[in-house]
Amino acid sequence: MTAGGLDRLEQELRQLKSVERPAVIRAIAEARSHGDLSENAEYHAARERQSFIEGRVMELEEIIAAAEVIDPASLSGEHVKFGAHVTLIDEETEKESQYQIVGVHEADIKLGLLSVSSPLAKAMIGKKPGDSISVPTPGGDRTYEIVAVRFG
Repeated sequence: MTAGGLDRLEQELRQLKSVERPAVIRAIAEARSHGDLSENAEYHAARERQSFIEGRVMELEEIIAAAEVIDPASLSGEHVKFGAHVTLIDEETEKESQYQIVGVHEADIKLGLLSVSSPLAKAMIGKKPGDSISVPTPGGDRTYEIVAVRFG
């Protein structure tokens, strides 16, 4: 995992513990004050939300405790590996895209953070600029050329 990914998970954990958890406890108390709990939709919704929050807190604590942080800036080379920023060109559409290969728990395709376990990342690992890769997609195989690889 990158340091940025760990930081995002730690921020989410702090948010859940300091904001979300107290808010749901207040919501449960408020719903309880309305009387009969068996027919109280607000109470049941708040309990479901509390269950989700507690589950996510436990999950984040486990991930953070087991995280191994790797600084992409300390890596180098021309081959694609974890932490690399990769520029690709779709050989069919000529569209250029950029991704950073990151850990599974920090991936966010909207931010260009590609999970190391994704088919695209798996196809890129070990390749260098100038290499072509083929990635299976629901619409058929897509072919990309790796244009640049940089770290940091």
